[in-house]
Amino acid sequence: MPDTPFAPVILGNEPGSFPHSVLAERHPAIIRQVRDAFPYGPGQHRALDELLESCTEGTVEPLPAHAPDRDLWDAWGLTAHVGRSWYDVPWLWSESWFYRRLLDAVGFFGPGAWRGIDPFRPFKHAELDAPETDAELAALDDLPGLPEEERARALLHGSLWGNRADLGFRLSAEGAEDRDPARALVADESDTLWSLLPPTGAGTLVLVADNAGRELVPDLLLLAHLLAEGRAARAVLHVKPYPYYVSDATTADVVDALRRLRAASGAAAEYGRVLWSALADGRLTVRVHPFSCAPLPYPDMPDDLRAEFAAATLTVFKGDLNYRRLVGDRLWPPTTPFAEATGYFPGPVAALRTLKSDVVTGLSAATEAALAAAEGRRWRTSGTHALIQVARPVT
Repeated sequence: MPDTPFAPVILGNEPGSFPHSVLAERHPAIIRQVRDAFPYGPGQHRALDELLESCTEGTVEPLPAHAPDRDLWDAWGLTAHVGRSWYDVPWLWSESWFYRRLLDAVGFFGPGAWRGIDPFRPFKHAELDAPETDAELAALDDLPGLPEEERARALLHGSLWGNRADLGFRLSAEGAEDRDPARALVADESDTLWSLLPPTGAGTLVLVADNAGRELVPDLLLLAHLLAEGRAARAVLHVKPYPYYVSDATTADVVDALRRLRAASGAAAEYGRVLWSALADGRLTVRVHPFSCAPLPYPDMPDDLRAEFAAATLTVFKGDLNYRRLVGDRLWPPTTPFAEATGYFPGPVAALRTLKSDVVTGLSAATEAALAAAEGRRWRTSGTHALIQVARPVT
């Protein structure tokens, strides 16, 4: 992104800051979790130890010459960052680089028996199979008797707050899911969102997914409703091409979520049948793109992805990481208009996000002042606040 002095790019080199804690504490915790989740061999254990040392005390190193995506990462800035501390490069970049190197360490891209094995799969399955998921699916039985607008609103908020089911977030916020915080919307432009998806809609909705498990399920439920009620003629679900940020959704996670729905009873099973049918006849498409795992903000997206978003009736970005990439991972003044931060985007765009990092735009001055007075900066990172924001290109 171009230089913006009043909104500097976020780095992780300030001790005590949230980005610094992710690099210094969350990433080592994730390495330990992954190490214990599989019976990895000595080579993988050595590689994980080397990654732990590198990401906490070392510098960015180049990818091996045989890496399948070396050219991509060179284009994404790797060459410029080699030899620099992980803490001194943009935080968005170093976080993405961590997950790419973690996959290397466990043999995900290698020629051996561990090729393609998702190191986060046990965590995703445990969440999808949790009793809380049973309760959430059973609650769907209360929806069929409601008016369509109420069902749509309930499913939108289910998708929004499902973002609290973020495994990477919980690793560094132990017990966060056990508390019952007041859920607060710091911005709510849902009326504008619904105006772009009327019941007589004939366009295409693109949803850029975030997490698997208990977040992906309500995302799929929302898509099923929009298709079944005619608010969209077609939907495209963007997921990651490979495991990323612990819980980010891949195609395999979509299949697991659909199977979970189809194995349930009542309304959940019916939603599962709607989605299965929509995939079979092409009304719903699952899409992967290499840029989904890029360490860059969306202003740097390639032309083919830009053209896809431009053709959509509405593109919805889910979750905290996608929000950071959408507006740019910068310390924006919170009152910076969302439409200004996303002015480059080629079509109507919406964000559904619970706040788990410092980046935020589109707040009123009164809202920002009230939050700061009540909670300092904690409201930005605790996952207890959320937003629904929408912007349309100026024509």
